[in-house]
Amino acid sequence: MALRKSRRAGAALALVAMLGTGAAWADTIRRVSVDGDTVTVRFAVPVDAARLQLLGPPRQIALDVAGTEPGTVMAPGGMVSAIRQYRRGTGTRVLLDLSQPATVGPRSFTDGGRALSVQLAPATTAGFAKAKTAGPITVEAFSLASFAKAPRYKVVQDVPPRRARALPKVQGEAGRPLVVIDAGHGGVDPGAINPATGLREKDVTLKIAKAIRDSLLDGGRVRVALTRGDDRFLVLRERYGIARALHADLFISVHCDSVGTPDATGASVYTLSEVASDKEAARLAARENKADVIAGVDLGDAAADVSSILIDLAQRETMNASAGFARLLGREAKPLIPVKPNFHRMASLMVLKAPDMPSILFETGYISNPVDAAFLDSGDGREKIAESVRRAVEIHFARRLAGG
Repeated sequence: MALRKSRRAGAALALVAMLGTGAAWADTIRRVSVDGDTVTVRFAVPVDAARLQLLGPPRQIALDVAGTEPGTVMAPGGMVSAIRQYRRGTGTRVLLDLSQPATVGPRSFTDGGRALSVQLAPATTAGFAKAKTAGPITVEAFSLASFAKAPRYKVVQDVPPRRARALPKVQGEAGRPLVVIDAGHGGVDPGAINPATGLREKDVTLKIAKAIRDSLLDGGRVRVALTRGDDRFLVLRERYGIARALHADLFISVHCDSVGTPDATGASVYTLSEVASDKEAARLAARENKADVIAGVDLGDAAADVSSILIDLAQRETMNASAGFARLLGREAKPLIPVKPNFHRMASLMVLKAPDMPSILFETGYISNPVDAAFLDSGDGREKIAESVRRAVEIHFARRLAGG
């Protein structure tokens, strides 16, 4: 028993030297399986860490886990054409043969360290080569013990001093309804990034916002302004604050969706949920300076309960108008662009919380999906997105003008 403990202590020290972290003895890798783009490795007992590395040629992904014995149950699939296991150093190497170029996406331990899930993302040959040169990836399981011993760090980011900015230019014929288009993210905030191509959400949303602006101006029925016309950072309240300062009649925030799997596809739209609206109404009612909170009405002399009721009524009317426009956009977008079956959703999103201005957040597609990303970054894709918005906007204001 003493000899066995000594050997295990030596193996643990070897793993510390190799990975910079400890690992529990897992004895056996029970199963390696592939479901779609997700590789799952199950262990007999909890594991603290593993290391992933891209190899090639041929294209392979190596998974090294110290303190383990090779198992026998393996089930390849998806982008993994074959799986092999063999002893390597103090543990086991699981070798995944790839049928196409791929990179390592989100990865994490689950089931208390007894399972490791790794998502693979399709990539170009160049993308695979770039990921390979980046070197090994260490994956660590979270445990309360390791967290308690971990050093504490404070991350400090200098924030530029807030200063008043000039409002953006409004384009279009005077007297027309005003639509403010908000290109999501920007500046130090890149948004979601396509893992294979490096395409950044902040760049895509700006191009789409400009395409929507141009399409609306060509229609000639509304005025248009952009919250940002270049690569700059805006805080969330500043975005809809610009629209309110311009007395916008409609606010559209443009974004791109992203998830760990590249299979997710289609556009969707969000409007504010009732729970979020209640909280925002309470926050607005609590302000000391309540002037011009809703539709130019000065609430400065109103009692707190009256202010809350007025804001609540205005906000609920705004939410109904937002939901109506969201449904209209879904109808107009469906023939032109890929959309999700449950197109209209509700969420507590800060950028939607203006109490007196119909607002939507338009997720134009998945930047994590290769097909969606190519569509979003193409001139044809932007043109179709812009056309769907233009149709919905023109019908929205025509109905409002007619009293419907």
